Amino acid sequence: MNVRQWSRDLAMGVRFAFTGGREGWVRLLLTGVGVGLGVALLLLTTAIPNALAARDDRADARWDLTEAWSDEKIPEARDDTLLIAGVPTTYHDTDVRGRELEPEGPKAPLPPGVAEFPAVGEMLVSPALEELLASDEGALLRERLPDRIVGTIGESGLIGPSELAFYRGGEGLSSHLDLGVVARVDGFGNPSTTSEPWDPVLLLLVLVVFVVLLMPVGVFIATAVRFGGERRDRRLAALRLIGSDSGMTRRIAAGEAFAGALLGLVLGAGFFLLGRQAAGSLEIYDISVYPGYLNPSPALAALVAVAVPAAAVLVTLFALRGVVIEPLGVVRTARPARRRLWWRLLLPVGGLALLVPMIGQGSENGEFNQYMVTGGVVLLLVGITALLPWVVETVVARLGSGAVSWQLAVRRLQVSSGSAARMVNGIAVAVAGAIALQMLFAGVEDEFTQMSRNDLTRAQMSVEVPSGVALGTVTGKFEATKGVDAVYAFGETYVGDTPGQDAERITEVTVGGCRALREVASLPSCRDGDVFAVSGGEWDEFTPELAKAGQKLWFDPDYGVEADSVAWTVPGDFKKGRSVEDPTGMKRGGFLITPGALPEEIDRLLGQKVYLGIDRSVPDAYEYVRNTAAAIDPYSDPLVWTSTERSGRFDSIRTGLLVGAACVLFLIGASLLVSQLEQLRERKKLLSALVAFGTRRRTLSLSVLWQTALPIVLGLALAVVVGLTLGTVLLKMTNVPLAVDWTGVLTMTGFGAAVVLAVTLLSLPPLLRLMRPEGLRTE
Repeated sequence: MNVRQWSRDLAMGVRFAFTGGREGWVRLLLTGVGVGLGVALLLLTTAIPNALAARDDRADARWDLTEAWSDEKIPEARDDTLLIAGVPTTYHDTDVRGRELEPEGPKAPLPPGVAEFPAVGEMLVSPALEELLASDEGALLRERLPDRIVGTIGESGLIGPSELAFYRGGEGLSSHLDLGVVARVDGFGNPSTTSEPWDPVLLLLVLVVFVVLLMPVGVFIATAVRFGGERRDRRLAALRLIGSDSGMTRRIAAGEAFAGALLGLVLGAGFFLLGRQAAGSLEIYDISVYPGYLNPSPALAALVAVAVPAAAVLVTLFALRGVVIEPLGVVRTARPARRRLWWRLLLPVGGLALLVPMIGQGSENGEFNQYMVTGGVVLLLVGITALLPWVVETVVARLGSGAVSWQLAVRRLQVSSGSAARMVNGIAVAVAGAIALQMLFAGVEDEFTQMSRNDLTRAQMSVEVPSGVALGTVTGKFEATKGVDAVYAFGETYVGDTPGQDAERITEVTVGGCRALREVASLPSCRDGDVFAVSGGEWDEFTPELAKAGQKLWFDPDYGVEADSVAWTVPGDFKKGRSVEDPTGMKRGGFLITPGALPEEIDRLLGQKVYLGIDRSVPDAYEYVRNTAAAIDPYSDPLVWTSTERSGRFDSIRTGLLVGAACVLFLIGASLLVSQLEQLRERKKLLSALVAFGTRRRTLSLSVLWQTALPIVLGLALAVVVGLTLGTVLLKMTNVPLAVDWTGVLTMTGFGAAVVLAVTLLSLPPLLRLMRPEGLRTE
């Protein structure tokens, strides 16, 4: 067959699709909408890497505070330098990026998105922060950020439309240069282009996430191009009457599918543009993007544009291989040949064959072969689409008597089990992939999670306070803060046997009130003016040698020059104590000193930290603490303690999975609804005839429910088996002990069932309309 003949037949099919009257237009529209939803999600997926890269580029372009976080020598002040301090905060678990700016000359660099430096007492904010501060919800944050808003930060200075950020004017920042919170810069941008290598297990997670999220989309597109197949085949029988052979008829049918795919590409592009525009107003799991970020890769977009129509043609030709279209009708009423199982098993077996050789690898045993991982997961998930029709056919063939609605549903499934299986394929693939991913995430989570030593029964927040602020003042302000139950304030420094960097024996010093000191040591008795030497500290080596009455020591926290050191003599009446775990889970050693026994000049050498017990029954207790901390020190950033600390990359991958899963679930729900409506439309006359003969609408409604529920149950059962198998292999590949997350399995299965239930309920109103006797009319 030459290319010209193929082109002519395909073109004829395209023409039939657009000129086939109302029935043809409805089928074309259903196919176009179905394919369009899939194409939109594919375009969105191809745009996600560009969106993430755009966010990273924006973050790199505004990079600052480099010198404050490094050991490099601070540059001299010039007319083109800028002093910048980090003043971030958190509000209701949302990070607020904050910077304080003090230009040192007329040529000082402006941050991206800023047209003019704010003066002292003025503030530039992001649009999202401006809206929050103007609302009642942001009242407590407004107390923390009292500066007058004089403008907004431009898009080039933000990583997303929902980002909360501000720049405010500062003064006297040079006095904080040596404290690590202020930097002197002559430009913005991240000079480092290198990044740490990815952990092989994290790369495996990324690969599996992409495959699992994209596979249901591909399955749905393949299903959408077959909408209205039975009516189309009956129409094609008329072509045999005017002389077309079976091959030509199939090519014309492929042309109709090709037309639906082309319309789907157009609609998909439209859906994508609408979705991209709406993305600017959405925030999913703290991720927001500007519409301009979502630009699909040209190569990937071209691949989608070519692959979708080609797949439509191939799927249609494959579907018609077992259908005999004759001049007098379509041979479907005869008992179809029983589906064979052996070749359907080759797909999952082939997938396992690709994955098994990588069992035992992981972070310590080398990287995974990306092509084998992708191919193995794809074959296993595609195996569901091959096995499910056989499972449905085998099971429904053995079902028999029951209520009238049950018999109607079973008979319909026995006649067209393939159509029922196609409708469920997408959700079965999605659930299987989700179960496998849930097992993989649960299995490897411990590798990227560290248990915190913090004792959350004693404290839930910590705040660093600058030296020079009296501990009593700090304690009083936090004790007066709403929602604070307990305050443990400590000053921390070191003493050595000689001043400066030459000290050979060094031990730590903790300063605090008696109540606070009892949180770090077991003390015989305590009153202001006491000094204690404690034993049992984790890093304590020299306390027994230094804790001698009359011993002369030097306070020198930074091990600087001798002129900065302060001499101190160990008092003769010091007491002894035994170290216990402090709120951070550590055991301190060295000296414990009450404020009354501390020389006045030592205050400036103390690094101070406050641990706070929070009454969680008080609404916004954390915000009250942050407001108090900001009043004491505008550069403080209170920490909320958690029981675990997890890798940022691991959390990013999990967030990406949740965002993608939300999109896929929406697509699955939409696809099932379109498929259900298409099947009901094809059975319009049959339903009307049954109602005309006296069949109750309740019976027909239940039959539709059974027709949906049976394939779904079988599909979810197969999905659980395949998902558990894939999850087990992936866990073995990462060298992680096998454990089934049954909660996750049941949750994913429940999500799938909930989507089907929602689709069934939404299809009931059109079903009731189709059951009217007027549906028997024909022209």
